[in-house]
Amino acid sequence: MIMSDSALRLAVVGGRRGRHFGRALSRLEDRIRLAAVCDLSGAVLDSWQGEFPAARTYRRFEELLADDGVDAVFLATPLPLHARQAIAALEAGKHVLSEVTAANTLADGQALIEAVERTGRTYMLAENYCFMRPNLMVEKLAARGEFGAVTYLEGGYLHDCRHLMHEADGSLTWRGQLRVDANSVYYPTHSLGPVARWLRAANGDDDRLTSVAAFTTRTAAVSDHFAERFGGDHPGAAPDHWLQGDSGTAMITTTSGALISLRVDASSPRPHNMTHYAVQGTRGAYQSARRDGEDPLIWLARDAAPAANGAEPERDWSSLWDYAGEFESDQWRDRVEIAAESGHGGGDFFVLEEFATAIAEGRAPTIDVHDAVLWSAVVPLSVESIRRGGAPVEFPEWLRPTSAPEPSLTKQ
Repeated sequence: MIMSDSALRLAVVGGRRGRHFGRALSRLEDRIRLAAVCDLSGAVLDSWQGEFPAARTYRRFEELLADDGVDAVFLATPLPLHARQAIAALEAGKHVLSEVTAANTLADGQALIEAVERTGRTYMLAENYCFMRPNLMVEKLAARGEFGAVTYLEGGYLHDCRHLMHEADGSLTWRGQLRVDANSVYYPTHSLGPVARWLRAANGDDDRLTSVAAFTTRTAAVSDHFAERFGGDHPGAAPDHWLQGDSGTAMITTTSGALISLRVDASSPRPHNMTHYAVQGTRGAYQSARRDGEDPLIWLARDAAPAANGAEPERDWSSLWDYAGEFESDQWRDRVEIAAESGHGGGDFFVLEEFATAIAEGRAPTIDVHDAVLWSAVVPLSVESIRRGGAPVEFPEWLRPTSAPEPSLTKQ
């Protein structure tokens, strides 16, 4: 494929995690040119250059930001670094695509919004779950009013990541250290991003998130894992070594009286459930597939058979794919095979494409800095709620801007 002279010159920061996006970048060579990679590991940089020999390599983030041949950075670094690195990149004149979450504190979130407004650079959260095929279809269904008014939503991220919390010698990685430092619903955007967009599509932009009430379980699975792997003398084998409970749930209220239930569990032993979503509306309902091989399920009142003689109507689920002809998203239509080759159910491809397109068109991306900070705010708000025994904590007013909503992910 011949690369365009106007292609976005992108640098990947955090080459180990960013490596998962290599295939999507190869598919987008006419829109995005990989200009550089930054990572602390020479072996990781060598791996990138094997596939992208023209890309420059850096060990220090500050040196990368001084490169005038880089238009934008993709932050695929450890989560605690995202806000600080994003602000530094924006101040250096770079556009920013950031892995989740955007910020771990309200102060960092507010500083990030101010940096975007001050610099005029584009910021987008790489919440790839919003771009998965079924999730975009559900958003389109919601926007067309097929669910009616939405009253209840569920989002869950259920993925046993205990092996990522430590190195081979038992020392903690940044993921493990997070669990020592705080007790929260600590990784909310995969759960919240899609359902927040469905809520907005169905109920309108005036239906805003108002409060968070959060709870976590005791620590058991994590301490069991460390005891089994490193022995009972390892500090992590003691449950009280960890502030973070194994499983966290946040109940989020909205101005319309809708309720969102979020669950985050990266500790309990179980098969990975990548898509754990549900929607309940006044005219329909949705339930995502719970494992590979299952279809996502939908029920719409418009297609229900009428009940005879006033009897209770019979209701049954249909496959979401039965509605693909009418509600397939514009992004996925005719590009199923291309997108499916990239990671996270095709989401990686469309995240990168949307980022480059927004910059080229001079518009806000579909997941802008306000969404990024709002969804990420569940982390510090849940810390405070848990500290108060599950009492609701309100979203600050500055997290609820009154400006018009950004363009929809799905054209109507």
